[in-house]
Amino acid sequence: MIRFVLSILGGIFSLVTIGALFAALTIGGVFWMYGRDLPDTDQLAQYQPPTVSRIYSGEGRIIDEFATERRLFVPAEEIPDLVKAAFISAEDKTFYQHQGYDPMGMLSAAVDAARGGAVRGASTITQQVMKNFLLGGERSAERKVKELILASRIEDTLSKEKILELYMNEIFLGQNSFGVAAAAQTYFNKPLADLTPAEAAYLAALPKAPSTYHPVRARDRAIERRNYVLGQMRDNGYLDRAAYEAAIAAPLDTVQGGQIDSFKSALPPRDYFTDEIRRQLSRDYGEGEFLGGGLAVRATIDPDLQDDAAEALRRALEQYDRGLGRWRGSGKTIPPEQLDNWREALAETEIARDIHLENEWFPAVVLGIEGGEARLGIEGWAEGDPDPVVPAKDVEWTGKPMDAILSVGDVVHVRAMTADEDGAFIRWTLRQVPAVQGAFMAMDVHTGRVLAMQGGFSYQHSVFNRATQATRQPGSAFKPFVYAAALDSGFTPATIVVDAPIEVNTPQGLWRPKNYSNRFYGPTPLRTGIEQSRNLMTVRLAEEMGMDTVARYAERFGVYDNMGRYLANSLGAEETTLYKMVAAYAMFANGGERVEPTLVDRVQDRYGKTVYRHDRRTCVDCLLPSLPPGKGPQIVSENDQVMNAITAYQLTSMLKGVVERGTARGKIDLGVPTAGKTGTTNDEKDAWFVGFTSNIAAGCYIGYDRPRPMGRSGSGGGLCAPVFNSFMKAATAKYGGGPFRIPPGGRFINIDRFTGARLSDDATGDNVVAEYFRLGEEPLFGVAYDGGFAMGANLPLYQQSGGAQQVRSGGGGTAVIPGRKATFGSMSSGGLY
Repeated sequence: MIRFVLSILGGIFSLVTIGALFAALTIGGVFWMYGRDLPDTDQLAQYQPPTVSRIYSGEGRIIDEFATERRLFVPAEEIPDLVKAAFISAEDKTFYQHQGYDPMGMLSAAVDAARGGAVRGASTITQQVMKNFLLGGERSAERKVKELILASRIEDTLSKEKILELYMNEIFLGQNSFGVAAAAQTYFNKPLADLTPAEAAYLAALPKAPSTYHPVRARDRAIERRNYVLGQMRDNGYLDRAAYEAAIAAPLDTVQGGQIDSFKSALPPRDYFTDEIRRQLSRDYGEGEFLGGGLAVRATIDPDLQDDAAEALRRALEQYDRGLGRWRGSGKTIPPEQLDNWREALAETEIARDIHLENEWFPAVVLGIEGGEARLGIEGWAEGDPDPVVPAKDVEWTGKPMDAILSVGDVVHVRAMTADEDGAFIRWTLRQVPAVQGAFMAMDVHTGRVLAMQGGFSYQHSVFNRATQATRQPGSAFKPFVYAAALDSGFTPATIVVDAPIEVNTPQGLWRPKNYSNRFYGPTPLRTGIEQSRNLMTVRLAEEMGMDTVARYAERFGVYDNMGRYLANSLGAEETTLYKMVAAYAMFANGGERVEPTLVDRVQDRYGKTVYRHDRRTCVDCLLPSLPPGKGPQIVSENDQVMNAITAYQLTSMLKGVVERGTARGKIDLGVPTAGKTGTTNDEKDAWFVGFTSNIAAGCYIGYDRPRPMGRSGSGGGLCAPVFNSFMKAATAKYGGGPFRIPPGGRFINIDRFTGARLSDDATGDNVVAEYFRLGEEPLFGVAYDGGFAMGANLPLYQQSGGAQQVRSGGGGTAVIPGRKATFGSMSSGGLY
């Protein structure tokens, strides 16, 4: 009997042993089969998670950030123990004891499932790292096996703290927040070190399903899960009883619930400047590196001047728009059935909320129109307060009654009208985003640092940046490049060029360019030609030099990459951008030195290493302990010379004349020497003014996005020069301005600005101008350039009709110029005025 029992036991033992061996071989085979081609865990040691790239002002203040995954990487040693304890308690309480996986946890999960309980995972933090980084989220037995294999391997490769660092910086915690640092800021607007136990426990509750525990939509469930995590922290010894009881009694106050201000409230609204940085750096470094590389970008922006630029441009656009007397509104409406809950409906309406002109503009909805007044609901208006109204007189500029332009449910913009003296509230007034658009830009002429850039009326209304992306005809704003080429080619400011009718045969027909005044002025000095923006002189000058010379010069300044060799292009018919024009004018101001515009001073990678620095000038004596009194540090630049320094000064002097007595006369009043040029294209479709002081170049462009006439009021001098003047008053108050530097190698000679004749050194009067000539260069009298257009033959072709005009010629005599207006012909001459 004993032998029989032993035999049975022996058989059972053999079966068990063989079964165990077979199971071990099977498991080993499975692990061997799935472990052959697994990813290399060593790559995790060099892992660089995508992190937020931030843009800083010159003062170091964050002004914008960009990311596809909003993540703020935090090393393990900087993550507070309280936060680590919360996540370990919620996700893997034996994290510091196991070797990558938890057999007892897996068994417990299997037993619960067998008993009909909820199927739950038993993944450790290490396994979750493997899933997130190397395997993906596929639900399968094969993935689970691979996860176990990799988890055991990684425990031999990385320390527990490094594994925890990877986990806590990678996990998604809702609201586009990846990692604990970003989530702490998103939900509580706090750094990790300032989190309370209740807040840390809430974040630890989120990895399973962030949307399931949303702090507003699923508040009760979120608090229940948070309290569960707090209980685990207590049980695991991370919280004492008093701290636990205080934490579970704490309310769940979050940014999403409105109890805490969002971190975004400290950031200014995104604008054209920072978005252009995104565009340029994404081009230079690649979009993936910019949006995930954790770059720290130091912008060139001057925040105060940026506000001044936006204000000046918006004021001009709105004044022009209201002068048309047309109400268009926003085009947005709220259906009648939603007006009972208009606050929520208005909050969901897409309308610009970044406009500040005199005062902040608020979105509002028309709730009623009674007695000619519009009753409004304004965003942010307190419940229970009387509804604000806009009186009938506010829309008198449209020539229509209130009920003719508004309907109940219309979404509009309003702003508070306040007293200039003390800012006291007067009433609410309706506003609208103008249909006409524009751009403004300002930069340092020596370094190329862009100080301000406004690409339209409102970034939130239209993200299209008209400073860098809109290509438009510059009109007469291009003429300085023709004159610069002439001055470098041997012409002088006193050279005489004939202002007389021209006819050009083209494949499109006969082209007869004209002056803006429809008059001809005979032989005229170069200076007067640019001051008064004479088209016919410019065309003759371009023909005299050849369009190849003009085009090469424009390309050298970066106005065009490959300019067409057409005569009409000398009048600004070919399109370019404001960004390129302002940069080119800066080279006039700095003495002809090449300068590249930049929106970025410096770029640093995630480790703080500088990967780009714009200003490569050398400070010769900055390391000296002291400098002689009154002497500043010597800065040496290695930039190329684009044009002769004397040519640059001659042209600058002529452009000063544009401001003082030319097409911009009476529009610019800065109290410092200022030069510039207006530009207005055919039918006033594009208006320009680009100008500069000794240290800042700035430019304005205004026009419809789909070009159409703006009327006689839409000139460069009328629309853009006031924008320049308004901005530059603020800029010169901050940065100053002085005389333009006179280069060596020349001398001043008094010239009659009407005739080009040389005058005595002691000559005075309105007609006297001191021109700067190269040494050995004398004014040439008796020669008038006509570009080969047979001046003498052309003049008699145009008979007087309404009175002739008498002008002084280059020889000091008089000439009679017909008064009849020139016909335009069948071909557009592009930008003209």
